[in-house]
Amino acid sequence: MSIPFLSIYLTQVKHVSPAITGIIVGTSSLMGIFTSFYGGYLSDLFGRQRVLLFSAFAWSVVFALFFVANSVFLFFISNALNGICQSIFEPSSKALLSDISEDKNRLQIFNLRYTAINIGVIFGPMLGLKLGSSHNTFPFLIAGLTYLLYGASLVFSFSKFKIEERKANPDPISIRTALNVTRKDTVFVVTLAGMILSISGYAHFSSTLPQYFAEKMKNGAQLFSFLLSLNAFVAITVQYPLVKIMKKIHPLNSLILGNIFISFSLFFVPFTSNSILLMMIVLFFTIGEVLIFSMIDFVIDDLAKPGLKGTYFGAFGFNRLGNVLGPWLGGFLLSTFHNDSLYIFSTISITTLLGIPALVFSKNKLKAERAVNGPFFTNHS
Repeated sequence: MSIPFLSIYLTQVKHVSPAITGIIVGTSSLMGIFTSFYGGYLSDLFGRQRVLLFSAFAWSVVFALFFVANSVFLFFISNALNGICQSIFEPSSKALLSDISEDKNRLQIFNLRYTAINIGVIFGPMLGLKLGSSHNTFPFLIAGLTYLLYGASLVFSFSKFKIEERKANPDPISIRTALNVTRKDTVFVVTLAGMILSISGYAHFSSTLPQYFAEKMKNGAQLFSFLLSLNAFVAITVQYPLVKIMKKIHPLNSLILGNIFISFSLFFVPFTSNSILLMMIVLFFTIGEVLIFSMIDFVIDDLAKPGLKGTYFGAFGFNRLGNVLGPWLGGFLLSTFHNDSLYIFSTISITTLLGIPALVFSKNKLKAERAVNGPFFTNHS
């Protein structure tokens, strides 16, 4: 209801340049890059529940800060803190889900989380548009109250249902050792590199596209709100049929196909302003999104070393570099080539496609390793 409209609010109301807006939007992910590893490590060290509660309540304060922000600097700080909260919350939540689920149900559990997110994305943009997200900051206050309620619900849940978190390593390792373990995992690092470029393409949906629609089309903010809700609705609709199909093949193929769908969808954006055709583009974009995000947590969970799941999920937070590169590149291209839409989106598309060679390399290396050590994802089949 709030963050997706931030770029429109900054450019249309505050008259901030697209390039500076791209930097502000990307700041959230930039801070996540520096703090995500530590968030995952802290969840392994202190426990998921404590870290989740802290991040949820801190998040409510951050959105209240968005509400009172009235300068570029304050929006920059608010979105930086937003990124820190997310980078602490995300790896802890995924690791906790892994802790409380059985191997045979883990893919389904991760996909239920993805479904819950998309249900929020269906109603959030419509509510945000109704509350005037593209014209004022009041929806940020509502979002802050929502996080406050969410934190309270976690307190209730953790008190009612006693959750035993797995602690495979009774003696906690140092953060330097944890960093070295992930850094020396070649498959993990190369997969991360491929995903950074793939995520950079996905990031344009909530940064470059709303600016493009607002500038080039009448009622662009309303159109973007509708397409955002359509994106979430399609994601929920196609998610489980796609997962059922893709679980039969190599999981990294799902990431590769997702990259292709997103790249080509972005390429065709400047060719039309017709709402029906734009809906078709969003349909294919969403299929690519689902192919990536319905499988990636499953992949990282399997690659993680025992006792370091929070650390691995945290280290994978470096993929948010794509969420920095995407808005920055989109903002730069819009500011520099605002009259050449084809050049803008073809550049974006090609940049996204560059993630495929890394993912192909990871798949081949992992298959070679598992040919010696055991079948790929045998514990989850």
